[in-house]
Amino acid sequence: MIGAGGHGRVVDEAAVESGTFTNIVFLDDRYPDVREVGGYAVIGQIGALEEVPENLEAAVVALGDNISRVELLDLVIERGLRCPPILHPAASVSRNASLGDGTVVLAGAIVGIGAKLGRCCIANTGCTIDHDCMLGDGVHLSPGANLAGGVRVGEYSWIGIGASVNHGIRIGSRVVIGASAAVIADVPNGLTVAGVPAKPI
Repeated sequence: MIGAGGHGRVVDEAAVESGTFTNIVFLDDRYPDVREVGGYAVIGQIGALEEVPENLEAAVVALGDNISRVELLDLVIERGLRCPPILHPAASVSRNASLGDGTVVLAGAIVGIGAKLGRCCIANTGCTIDHDCMLGDGVHLSPGANLAGGVRVGEYSWIGIGASVNHGIRIGSRVVIGASAAVIADVPNGLTVAGVPAKPI
């Protein structure tokens, strides 16, 4: 597990409760000051990925920064490790949805039929991703965010807590949607929008 902060602990719990992993170790840049998290050892800093024991077979990048997550995923794959999606057992994911490597779907989240999530996405606690949505690599839906059907979200974008996005909306890459925003129009690349209705800030 790469990252032993708050998000890392949440993903760790999801991985264990789903039965995906049983024996877990962490890499975190607070090592050697932090050597244990939640009963699991912290064995080195994130930069020590090339030095992890040979008997490790898989890794999960559990960092909040969208770009760093995807960059580290590429290093994990180069290292020859699997990076499977993690689904909390209290999440609901359609059997006709697809999840990219390293994507996590946390407790209470719902992913609808035909939805496609790229690599290293975070579908956080209690969010909803309705039918036929498409999320690029590194997208993060915060807790309680809601995407109506057919929404497109570009890579590395972040949908804030409690935000809602109307049916069929197109959100560009590296966009930030503020907390509790109501998005009723397309959002171009690189903008930060907030409010009801959401407007650039």
